[in-house]
Amino acid sequence: MKISVIQPVIIWEDKSRNFQNLSELLKPLFDKTDLVILPEMFNTGFSMNTAGLSELMYGDTFNWMKSMSEKGNFGICGSFIVKENLNFYNRWVFVSGGNEIKYYNKRHLFTMGGEKERFTPGNAKLIFSFRGTKISPYICYDLRFPVWSRNTEKSDLIIYASNWPDARQNVWNTLLKARAIENQCYVAGSNPTGTDGMGISYTGDSMIINPRGEVISSAGKDHNTSITSEISLKELNDFRKKFPVLDDADEFALKSSV
Repeated sequence: MKISVIQPVIIWEDKSRNFQNLSELLKPLFDKTDLVILPEMFNTGFSMNTAGLSELMYGDTFNWMKSMSEKGNFGICGSFIVKENLNFYNRWVFVSGGNEIKYYNKRHLFTMGGEKERFTPGNAKLIFSFRGTKISPYICYDLRFPVWSRNTEKSDLIIYASNWPDARQNVWNTLLKARAIENQCYVAGSNPTGTDGMGISYTGDSMIINPRGEVISSAGKDHNTSITSEISLKELNDFRKKFPVLDDADEFALKSSV
């Protein structure tokens, strides 16, 4: 499977301009990749303006994703603010041609950024298969919690859609590698660049990492760009057979917070 990670400059709370920029980044990938990975809140930036920016699940952002997926012949995923009944969710959504739809609500809400005050946390993991690859998605702050990210189902690819600030970039780089090593799988992290409306800077460092914790593709810093790599399930399975770490993993019991 070929996966592409998008590292955009996100324009603060401007969906139209973000769709335009992302569309330009996606066009070269049409018919050349299987899965496109966007950052957290890719259409607005990491904003707590739920009243002004939220939308229904099948609103403008979903329709844009569906259109890109159909034109590019790939699956596309990323998170945006969804309103459902009286709740707001930081929801990761996967779309493939409009026919295959999956979603995951962010479990670990970033208390220091006020996210816990505005959003409802998710209480269920998502594990699904796409074009023969088993995928587990998470969102930003989830990266800090290894029990939640534990690869109990032996997923092939773990995704982190993020808005991870430059001030803690070393943590981002370190934990992405750690999650790949301990879970013995590929890890892809999508992170934006630019400065948001709160004055917080993001420098990217989006990357794709193999099960040994080695970076096989990196977008570097401060580039409005994309990266693409092919992940090999044969190499992954051969490595797991030769070095079966997951068979010796501890079991954990999670208590739901909602």
